[in-house]
Amino acid sequence: MTDTSHLAQRWLQPDWPRIPGVCALFTTREGGHSAAPWNSMNLGDHVRDDPAHVAANRQVLTSVIASLSQRPVHTVFLQQVHGCDVQNLERSSQDGQAFDACLTDKSGVACTIMVADCLPVLMAHRSGYVVAAAHAGWRGLAGRGGQGVLEAMWHAYAAKLQQPANAALAADTQVWLGPCIGPQAFEVGAEVRSAFTATSLQAAQCFVPVPGGADKWLANLPQLARQRLQALGLQRIYGNDGSAQWCTVSNASQFFSHRRDAAVLGSTGRMAACIWKV
Repeated sequence: MTDTSHLAQRWLQPDWPRIPGVCALFTTREGGHSAAPWNSMNLGDHVRDDPAHVAANRQVLTSVIASLSQRPVHTVFLQQVHGCDVQNLERSSQDGQAFDACLTDKSGVACTIMVADCLPVLMAHRSGYVVAAAHAGWRGLAGRGGQGVLEAMWHAYAAKLQQPANAALAADTQVWLGPCIGPQAFEVGAEVRSAFTATSLQAAQCFVPVPGGADKWLANLPQLARQRLQALGLQRIYGNDGSAQWCTVSNASQFFSHRRDAAVLGSTGRMAACIWKV
């Protein structure tokens, strides 16, 4: 069997205060079996990659998680649909269900979100009792009427903890934002800007006009997420600050990017953000 223990150090692990009994990581392109354009650690089973390669890559991820946990962990892969629904994960949960966020209070089951430009968001209570993950593309982040996937995850998380979704709970919660398309690469139309500014004047700060563009804007996806999280009272937010090192488009050797690669290469892979209780 191939030794995968080194990948835990070569992939990304959240730069947040350690919570005993909680582990998290974000995969990169390194360590897998897929050929171009999915080279090499593609975890998506819907991007026309060889199913045998995808299965092998998922086994690599499972092995790394088991190595970090020193025990087997059930990794659940969801089907992201740019919505706001949240799944409660059990040890018996199956792959492929259509949800853009998930959470669990069970040990030995990993909340797993796949991305290739959208923003992965991980959440954990400092007690280690509940962990959660969300896939935040602009549609899911915007939601409707200012209620999107992060708000849905927050309220499901509070319900799981049987606590009010208030400032006291926020003070005991930490959040990590992973790599996504950066603010210098995410060109959007006026409808995207309006989806956010219709419910938040502050959101206008996250859009810069494209010079010479006909009502085109550069959107700062991680900053939009921070604003939404801060509006919920969350302040302990780590990870992606919108700088170049976090941009999936700009760092081709490290990250997959649908926007960068799909039109040119015909497809691209998917990375995963995972959080679990040991």
